[in-house]
Amino acid sequence: MKPVQIAVIGTGSISASHLDSYKNNPKVNIYAVCDLNAERAQAAADKYGAEKVYTDYRELLADASIEAVSICTWNNMHAEISIAALEAGKHVLVEKPLCRTVEEALRVQEAVEKSGKLLQVGFVRRYDTNAQLLRAMADRGEFGEIYFAKASSIRRLGNPGGWFSDIERSGGGPLIDIGVHAIDLCWYMMGRPKPVSVSANTYHKLGNRSNIEHLSFYQAADYDAAKNTVEDMANALIRFENGASLLVDVSFTLHAKSDEAAIKLYGEKGGFEIDPETVIVTEQNNTILNVYPQTDNKGFHFAGAFQNEINHFIECIISGEQPLSPVADGVEMMKILVSLYESAAKGAEVRL
Repeated sequence: MKPVQIAVIGTGSISASHLDSYKNNPKVNIYAVCDLNAERAQAAADKYGAEKVYTDYRELLADASIEAVSICTWNNMHAEISIAALEAGKHVLVEKPLCRTVEEALRVQEAVEKSGKLLQVGFVRRYDTNAQLLRAMADRGEFGEIYFAKASSIRRLGNPGGWFSDIERSGGGPLIDIGVHAIDLCWYMMGRPKPVSVSANTYHKLGNRSNIEHLSFYQAADYDAAKNTVEDMANALIRFENGASLLVDVSFTLHAKSDEAAIKLYGEKGGFEIDPETVIVTEQNNTILNVYPQTDNKGFHFAGAFQNEINHFIECIISGEQPLSPVADGVEMMKILVSLYESAAKGAEVRL
């Protein structure tokens, strides 16, 4: 079988996870890369053996040899490039979030339906080995109805600056950047119930804390300590049509003792935690048991989840099956995220 001809648009930091995973898949040929920064694009092409280098995504999409693209750009370009790629007859894997607004999301969904091509949203947490194990158990009813979830993704010094802190390019701060992972994973594990209302708060208190010395942290390539127009922190309550609820708190920067990642879900027959490590809570022999499943991953394995995600994308292209994270889920997640920001701005609950 001829390898699937892949192009990656955007060669910033997240692109390495895509490129590494494509390189590891024998059914793929990394044919082209594209970046506004020609030097960075060439460096990626040299490293991964890409035949073509572009600085304009439109020229890349006009190349008939390309069958599918990964979109790893700033959030404000996700919708525009996704739609153009679909109209050019390419399959699309677009990084999360799908875009910045519900209107953009609906336009992407319309383009998917018109093109007949597949679009997979980069909700990478769904593809982790432990997440898939727990989802399979939930599908078998081993936890009963999952009615409550709690998710935290706290960074005490983790505003990357640059485009991440520019609301025009990012669409928001930690809520849309890292919160989307926590919210989507819980929603997916709960069986994707229909959201009916949200209540949220956002805080702009600390900025990117460029005054902190002697501590290193990830900074965007276009880091500028003087620019920050996104929230530091957000918390939220999401209610679902089936009566289930989800509590979330996320931050780029917060006076917390330490960074924290926690994903916990509770059902009628049992519960489970995904972060910081995977544990299943169940009842047997009239007592409560904590069960630690033996898998290759103790907790969330970033590289492994990306490899699973890329492998799934390629298999869907070959088989024609719909992806595990389809455009419809990207649209629903944008409705939730936009409503959370609206609730915070109004200081009131918002109905979806």
